[in-house]
Amino acid sequence: MSVSRRRVERLLNLTMCLMATSRFLTVSQLGELVEGYEPGVGAEEQDAFRRMFERDKAYLREIGIPLETGTDSALSDEVGYRIRRGDYALPDIALAPDEAAALALAGSLWSSTALAGPAASALRKLAAGGAAVDEGGGLAALDGFEPRVDAAEPAFEPCLAAVQSGRAIRFPYRKVGEAAVAERQVEPWGVLSWRGRWYLVGHDLVRAAPRVFRLSRVAGTVRLVGPAGAVRVPPGTDLHRMVSAQAPPERTRTATLAVRRGAGHTLRRGARPAGGFGCIPPARPRPAVPADLDLLEREFSDTERFARWIVGAGPDVLVVDPPDLRAAVVARLRAAAAGTAPGERDAAAGPDGACGLQEAAGQEEAAGLEEAGPRGERRAPDPADASLPGTVGEPGR
Repeated sequence: MSVSRRRVERLLNLTMCLMATSRFLTVSQLGELVEGYEPGVGAEEQDAFRRMFERDKAYLREIGIPLETGTDSALSDEVGYRIRRGDYALPDIALAPDEAAALALAGSLWSSTALAGPAASALRKLAAGGAAVDEGGGLAALDGFEPRVDAAEPAFEPCLAAVQSGRAIRFPYRKVGEAAVAERQVEPWGVLSWRGRWYLVGHDLVRAAPRVFRLSRVAGTVRLVGPAGAVRVPPGTDLHRMVSAQAPPERTRTATLAVRRGAGHTLRRGARPAGGFGCIPPARPRPAVPADLDLLEREFSDTERFARWIVGAGPDVLVVDPPDLRAAVVARLRAAAAGTAPGERDAAAGPDGACGLQEAAGQEEAAGLEEAGPRGERRAPDPADASLPGTVGEPGR
């Protein structure tokens, strides 16, 4: 229900007046006490005031405020109103140290601007109520632990806004294992995280059936369609069950990365030294890399998510294989370079920058990995290695 600012102020004044009294206040008394009411003196003005009060009374009850009716005088039949503080006012907030720590962690999780603001506001309200969410029982009790819920997909915020406003959306979507992009029109029911990935759940209008979409596969702009409030979530809808049932099983692949020593620690966790890649027979020696790079293998399942991690390392990590992962990294680097100043953009995209280095790892596939000499020197590839499927360029300094 749409409520004007003037009416909100009047409703707040009415609520505070009814909570501040221990006796029942009649309609005429409320007309004199509550700012925003103008009872007037004529019959027409009195009727307009009473109709306004009846609408306000119905609205307060609709949103869950318990108005009590009664009378304080046995000699009067006029009904009065009040709100018992015990029925509506919240009790003092008392949290155990572990409860305060859990709330503080929940409020600090969000890396998304759309959710970080409301979470911080909730923590401020808890602190104002006396809850120890900042010191003692809060994050200070978990020194060195800083979790994050990653919501970096560009489609996250517009999809969440569509769910909150009840509007349908259109977006280009790429299914797993397919290169083609198809236009989808969806009535969104919810956005939720499942096993570290974000999904949109809703009704696919083209296919006339409920569907689950991974946000990382949205391949373009999410556009709002239709009026607000048009989308209704069917009663009994279990979003978590839908995602767990329809989310495809993870397909794990192996990436070969050249990582500068002393860098890329996040990517090194869970990695192993590469003993060969592509079609290299096990008996062949592993490809040589520059002296300050380690050739590693790491399992991954989500190409876009893994590419985002690699981009954060800049020129310290080069993708040797597979080609689609390298292409995703190059695309992200070029998008970042396009948003920088002209001089920085040229440096990032040039032969000695991160974009150029990643592309070089694909452009020289026919030549194989170059053998590494001292830093800054490059030797011609061995003809026997001409069939190797990847190459590593020297990182920029």
